[in-house]
Amino acid sequence: MKTAVLCSMALAMGAGVIAGAARADDGPWEVRLRAVFLDPANKSDAVPALAVPSDAIHINSKVLPDLDFEYFVTPNWSAELILTYPQTQQVTLEKSALGGPTPIGSFKHLPPILTAKYNFLPGQDFQPYVGVGVNITLLYDDNIIVPVVNDKLYIKSWSVGPAAQVGFDYKIAPQWYVNADVKWALLGTYLDLSNGTQLSAAHVNPFLFGVGVGYRFSL
Repeated sequence: MKTAVLCSMALAMGAGVIAGAARADDGPWEVRLRAVFLDPANKSDAVPALAVPSDAIHINSKVLPDLDFEYFVTPNWSAELILTYPQTQQVTLEKSALGGPTPIGSFKHLPPILTAKYNFLPGQDFQPYVGVGVNITLLYDDNIIVPVVNDKLYIKSWSVGPAAQVGFDYKIAPQWYVNADVKWALLGTYLDLSNGTQLSAAHVNPFLFGVGVGYRFSL
């Protein structure tokens, strides 16, 4: 009887230690900081009047910081808000009546993304996930001049579209993770002349390749 009681006590203590260790990393909030490479698709309509072929309107690729906040509704399901500070993009005509490539200006954008994520292996060191959601991008401070006609281009202020992601966290210490993540977002705008005439439609639709670190808050 004493042996059985001692074994039961040992098992209970062991279970308590294991549960405590699990709870230490099982808070509902995680924050990540990533470096992200933005790789735009650079698809656009042709402008025959200016000898601009399809897909000739380009914005630059760049590395930008990414700060995100994730809330775990359940061990498997979570919501993630992905943020950065306003980014400036340079616009280039790769080919036109003037030849090319020709820089034609710049604009700024603020592109938050909100996704719902499914985490396949909660509680494990390796935690892969997939996510789908929405990208809401504010486009502003555009300063783009159309060559030849010397007229300013105006871009639509908002772009709203679907977004998707796939990635993983890997635990390197209690509450600390390394992260790798790939996101895609539908992002486009219309380019209008000052008289309201639509000149072209640009489809940026970028891939975002990120690596960084995450911290999971304890309960």
